[in-house]
Amino acid sequence: MDFRLDDAQQAIMSLAAEVLAGADTPERIWKDLGQAGLLSLAVPVRLGGSGLGVLETALVLTEVGRRAAAVPALSALALGVLPVARWGSQRQQDELLTDGRVLSAAIAEPGDPLPASPRTTTAPDGTITGVKTGVTEAQRILVTAGAGLRTRQKSGVYDRSTAVMIVDTSAPGVSLDNGVLRLDNVPAEPLGDHRCHADLHRYAIAGACALADGALAGALSMTAEHVRTRHQFGRPLATFQAVAQQIADVYIASRTLHLAAVSAAWRLGTDRDADDDLAVAAQWLTAEALPAVRTCHHLHGGLGLVADYPLHRHTALLRDLVRFLGGSEHCLEALGDRVAGGKNEERRASRPD
Repeated sequence: MDFRLDDAQQAIMSLAAEVLAGADTPERIWKDLGQAGLLSLAVPVRLGGSGLGVLETALVLTEVGRRAAAVPALSALALGVLPVARWGSQRQQDELLTDGRVLSAAIAEPGDPLPASPRTTTAPDGTITGVKTGVTEAQRILVTAGAGLRTRQKSGVYDRSTAVMIVDTSAPGVSLDNGVLRLDNVPAEPLGDHRCHADLHRYAIAGACALADGALAGALSMTAEHVRTRHQFGRPLATFQAVAQQIADVYIASRTLHLAAVSAAWRLGTDRDADDDLAVAAQWLTAEALPAVRTCHHLHGGLGLVADYPLHRHTALLRDLVRFLGGSEHCLEALGDRVAGGKNEERRASRPD
């Protein structure tokens, strides 16, 4: 596998970095990203987009994370544009991917960040009822739902009665307050079946890992510059062995997350089986990113405790992403289920007839 970026991908990454460096408010950043065409990379060409895919979108998310910009890139791009571009009908794409409409998705439910069998359900008349958490404000929201069959599913196995539904947040019966979306017999339109549901989860994990890749890399860069330029006892901090060892650990965590995130996005974007790579990337993010950024704070000394120091934005973003994916124990269990399932398949295949 060759993960080197081609010329177009290099240009996307450079343009995103330039736009993010030139804007100083979230509103301005979002506007400039849109004007540069970076919010429509995955939008079909016929609608004025670039017709690109997951990896290109991940590059933008990584640059957003590198500066810990407070913009809804994950929800709008990974959870909105990507699934609609992949699964939406031409009419749905025309309605949802033009005129700068803001999209998001409602996936998590109380006690379950990525439910394979959502408790939110659709009725025969097409209405939807349930509660979702961690939802970003948007004009249209993609909601994962079941058809009332609430069976427990193993990690990575999706109930075939599930679907992704499009909900207009201005419809009667919709309440969105502090990230909690409540739906009470709300009219909804189907976007796709259980395959769309599974893809939406994949885009969520890939997007979160790409954003975290940038956030941790940005924290590492900030810390490396600090220990290079800050002196104690007449020497740069970086020349002390303990400091060098600690920042090396952060570098290893950051580069490993980068490789896992790029591998997952590449496989997903080329229609290869990406579930194992996504599970590894999610587990590494949830287990290693926060300890690594805490080391960055430690290496900053007292400056790392100042509330308005930029490093805190990176920490807050990583903490949100860990919570978004369910935490390290949840991701480790999901990865373990995949490993155990694979071993069981190998055993069955090796048995003589």
